[in-house]
Amino acid sequence: MEEVLYTAKATTKGGRNGHVASSDGIIDLELRTPKEMGGESGYSNPEQLFAAGYAACFDSAMTLLARRKRLNVDDAEIIVEVGIGKDPADGGFKLRADITGVFPAGITSGQAAELMEAAHGFCPYSKATRGNIEVTLHHRVAE
Repeated sequence: MEEVLYTAKATTKGGRNGHVASSDGIIDLELRTPKEMGGESGYSNPEQLFAAGYAACFDSAMTLLARRKRLNVDDAEIIVEVGIGKDPADGGFKLRADITGVFPAGITSGQAAELMEAAHGFCPYSKATRGNIEVTLHHRVAE
């Protein structure tokens, strides 16, 4: 990387059962282990935060690439589901991600699939996770 354009900074204390805050105070959350993993409901968790960041980044990448092709995807949505489960390799945990693009009428299924693949190659989150977590792409087109 030649030049850093922006650096995000966040600090946590207590990890999954603690608190996280961004240096500018915009993010200021209590975290808990998900209820499905024995924690409490009503709180955020690292997987939600990762899914939110990945979705925003992927959507921006996809929209930029669509504009280059003169395709209107202003009403498109990107849904990122981040799952966590046991990693048999070391007994710890491992993430996976499913990314679904929901495209407006006027975009063909082929165009949607092409945009999803191109965005996956372009998005910084996809670049960071490539070869590290399983990512599956899906798409739907409104009728």
